[in-house]
Amino acid sequence: MKKAGIVIVILGLVLTIFTAITFFTRENVVDIGSIKISANKPHHLSWSPLIGIAVMGLGGVLILVSGKK
Repeated sequence: MKKAGIVIVILGLVLTIFTAITFFTRENVVDIGSIKISANKPHHLSWSPLIGIAVMGLGGVLILVSGKK
C-alpha cells in the first residue's frame, strides 16, 4: 500500500504542475464522392491545481497509514 501511496503522490504532483491538456481529433468537414476534406478539432481539458493538492494529500495519508502497520 506504500507503493500505491507514492504513485498517488506523484500523480497529484503532475496534476498540480500541469493544469490543462489539449488534444486534437480529426473531423470530416466535406464528404462528397471521392472528395474528402477533414479538419483537426481541438479539445481542452482543464482542472484546478487544488485537485492535485488533494490527490497528494490522499497519497500522503496512504503512506502514513501503511507505515504504522
